[in-house]
Amino acid sequence: MTKYGLPENSAAEMAITAARLAGLIDEAGLDCRCRSKLDETLSRFARLEIGPAARGHLTNARRQRAHIETILLFLQDLDEIGEAERDISVYQDFALLFDDIAAIAMDGALSMRQLGQFAALIAIVR
Repeated sequence: MTKYGLPENSAAEMAITAARLAGLIDEAGLDCRCRSKLDETLSRFARLEIGPAARGHLTNARRQRAHIETILLFLQDLDEIGEAERDISVYQDFALLFDDIAAIAMDGALSMRQLGQFAALIAIVR
């Protein structure tokens, strides 16, 4: 599990497996009546397995955006300081806020990349 309780690889591995299985079914050239049922079942499986992880990643990205918005409020105080601030810890505090934004943005970006991969894989299975 990741820091925010999201699955790291299980849903991605499941999605890749479902996409491979869909490819193998296509290659088999099945022309029986069961083909549509098989495609429908595989698509449903992919949605059930990937859907919760995809929703989790979208929720995480939104949470990270909100966190960044909060930090940006604190960064507005940057307009109040000068280049010769007497309390030098102020500079360190602002640096830490920028560091936090960078780390949070990386986490949000990872969630969006995972979400994009899931969407692409679900499209293959459909």
